[in-house]
Order: sequence, then structure tokens, then C-alpha cells
Amino acid sequence: MSTTENNEKDVLKAENTKAQMRKGVLEMCILGIISGEELYTTDIINKLKENDLVVVEGTVYPLLTRLKKGGLLEYTWKESSSGPPRKYYRITDSGEALLTELLDSWNQLVKVVSKTTKK
Repeated sequence: MSTTENNEKDVLKAENTKAQMRKGVLEMCILGIISGEELYTTDIINKLKENDLVVVEGTVYPLLTRLKKGGLLEYTWKESSSGPPRKYYRITDSGEALLTELLDSWNQLVKVVSKTTKK
């Protein structure tokens, strides 16, 4: 195998790993974005993109549904001036509690990984 092929495989592995890491924290990020305000799905996606967590609607909608079924989010329908009513999500008390727990765990993980990987 040539050096170029090895480099291409390494890049693909790195991209896959980065994608898996983003996917793993997406639930926490969505809960964090919704915490404190009601948001429409497009607003949630836009905030994710603004923070370089580029995702597609096909990823976000099922996740929102799962979070809703888990009692972490709830929604209300609101009239829209530009079309049909829209579903606005808000975090529940259970969602806030989970977000706090996830953020504590995340911060501990970041600290451990930083300490472990210092050269």
C-alpha cells in the first residue's frame, strides 16, 4: 500500500471518529440549545450550524422525537404567519436535570482527556 493510500485511510478514520464524537454529544447540545427558551426545529438546526455542529434535518427530527418520548422535551403548536402551525420545543424539568448531569460528565471527561493526552 502506498503512502498516499495510507494517508487517505487515516483521513477517513479521523473524519469518521470526529463524526461519531459529534453524534455522541448532539443530544446534550440540543438540550443545551433549548434550555431556557422555546425553539422551532429550524432554529435548533441553525444554532447547531452556527456552532459548527453541522447536522441534517434527518438527524435532528428523530432525536427530538426520542427526547420528547423520553420526557426530556415537550412542545406546543404555534400559529405561523408564513404557513401552517409550527411545533416549538421546550425542555422539561427532567431534561434540565439530565442536561446538568451530562454537562458535569462532559466537563469531567474533557478534563481527563486533556490530562491524559498532554505530551
